[in-house]
Amino acid sequence: MKSLNLTTQRQAVYDVVREAKDHPTAADIMNRLVEKGYNLAYGTVYNSLRYLTDKQLISELKLGESASRYDARTDEHQHIMCEVCGKVDEVMSEVPAEWTKTVAEETGYIINHAHVVFGGVCPECQAKRNK
Repeated sequence: MKSLNLTTQRQAVYDVVREAKDHPTAADIMNRLVEKGYNLAYGTVYNSLRYLTDKQLISELKLGESASRYDARTDEHQHIMCEVCGKVDEVMSEVPAEWTKTVAEETGYIINHAHVVFGGVCPECQAKRNK
């Protein structure tokens, strides 16, 4: 395992991401830190997120939005994002091996991993639309 240097600030950021039921942005993480009584500079939070990502303790998700989101689950899984409210959920289905093979043949790449982001409308937004 890589050696870790979890300062108090990094530990606080890591705890917020681990406790999150959603996939928070850096701004969400800042707000949650303030709610917990921390007063960290934005730079400290961003540097902590980069460190935690580099050490593979968390994952940075770039889901086509302007702001990255963060996930404490580092195992292989996919995501689905509501195109109405922006909610992000986890999808535990594996990427079909046939997709990976087809992409490799099409591009000439050796595929090491895949991350698929599905887009759609979540059940809550569907219910609002149907009212």
